[in-house]
Amino acid sequence: MKLARLGEFGKERAAVVLNESEAVFVDDLVGDWDRLGLESGAMERIQQTDLSARHRVKLSDFRLGSPVARPTKVICVGLNYAQHAIETGATLPPEPVIFMKAPDTVVGGFDDIVVPPGSTKTDYEVEICVVIGKRALYLDSPADAREHILGYTISQDISERHWQVERSGQWVKGKSFPTFNPMGPWIVTADSLDPTDLHIWCNVDGEQRQDSRTSDLVFGIDHCVWYISQFMELKAGDVINTGTPQGVGMGFKPEKYIHGGEIVETGIEGIGTIRSKVVNA
Repeated sequence: MKLARLGEFGKERAAVVLNESEAVFVDDLVGDWDRLGLESGAMERIQQTDLSARHRVKLSDFRLGSPVARPTKVICVGLNYAQHAIETGATLPPEPVIFMKAPDTVVGGFDDIVVPPGSTKTDYEVEICVVIGKRALYLDSPADAREHILGYTISQDISERHWQVERSGQWVKGKSFPTFNPMGPWIVTADSLDPTDLHIWCNVDGEQRQDSRTSDLVFGIDHCVWYISQFMELKAGDVINTGTPQGVGMGFKPEKYIHGGEIVETGIEGIGTIRSKVVNA
């Protein structure tokens, strides 16, 4: 099943995507794809409803917003592909590197990426994103993680490397500018997708920059969810960006950052494609 939110910014409505071109609205059943809706039994109501009897709308008639409304937490795993660690000059971590970014960075997968004023090192990072479906805290093992996952989507963990790396302090400073987390196009529910070996890629103006598979993750998705649950309470609607493969702008010699005017296209096998125009603030 594919869960989406359709409509203008701030006026999105929860929907279920039926096929490549059609969806049905379900906001009357679930409210929204957010913590409140999910904790109130949204998925149970959807599973009990005959969606084929509902009025169908064309996806092409609507903006695809972030498939998660107002996530309370955006948690990120750093240096989680071996080749990406090498290209950044970092050693592989003995356990997952965890950091946060501001939840307000989350926008739709086809919304613009806005380069901050004065930035010369804005970078792209394709990531498979986990959406939590129900509370997870102190899970016993990675094997327990899957039942707490609602599904998977695509994130662009946009980063401003000067603020992230060259200025003192935590990475959150380079990660939390507005629009720095395009997400979409929808959530593919966990019962519909095996995330362990998917093609993951990112193009900038048609040039392939990132090209890998999720099987190259240093710490697998279930491990990351279990690990994070040892340190914080995961709630329905929380999102976890699980790391990016090699090919980011800072990894090239010379570096290849985005400055404004580019088109960043991102895809993951089994989920789909998102596409953002890069603009200046």
